[in-house]
Amino acid sequence: MSAGLAICATIWSGKSNVSFMNPSQPTPTVVPMGEDVLDRMVLAVELVKQRLQRATAALESAGIKYAVIGGNAVAAWVAQVDPAAARNTVDVDLLVERSDFEKVKFALASTGFVHRHAAGIDMFLDGPKGKPREAVHVVFAGEKVRKEYVAPAPGIDEVGRPQAFNVLSFDALVRMKLTSFRKKDQVHLQDMIEVGLLDYPYLDRLQPELAARLKELLDHPES
Repeated sequence: MSAGLAICATIWSGKSNVSFMNPSQPTPTVVPMGEDVLDRMVLAVELVKQRLQRATAALESAGIKYAVIGGNAVAAWVAQVDPAAARNTVDVDLLVERSDFEKVKFALASTGFVHRHAAGIDMFLDGPKGKPREAVHVVFAGEKVRKEYVAPAPGIDEVGRPQAFNVLSFDALVRMKLTSFRKKDQVHLQDMIEVGLLDYPYLDRLQPELAARLKELLDHPES
């Protein structure tokens, strides 16, 4: 086992206090294809896991309601059916109430996250040198993410079966993905279809515009 993989294996086993969150670390450099690339792949997944755990633990410690949304929520639901079908994601998306946002900022700052507001998006960088694409992104419950969306984000109480963290309920997550319907949302929905979480009978549970989008994916699973 190479050194990088050995470090990650040690972290997963809970036998190390090694942290890869030091903002003073230099920006990674390009490496040749080989074992180092595999190490980076493994480490990237572990870093997302760590950010998710740190952020949700901070919110829970502060008594703040939240739900994990986005790619991590999709992966959690898909993994209950087929862990091999769960897709990795690079960031962490959380649903919170706007009235709690000052408490959210304080809680996340206590574990090293730095608040930024850019292009209408509230995010928490992992330290002063953190990258936006690897940040914790926040969506406000009951509000439209974009004004042109047909539906607002779900309420904060729409939480599904408990994991090690609070995950958005399946129905609410499907509505969010169909409402946004970007390419990555379509891919997430196709992951749910592939493992049997979504099929034609589910169309009856959706408003017409969202049902039409899901039907498009069901009719053309390879597109």
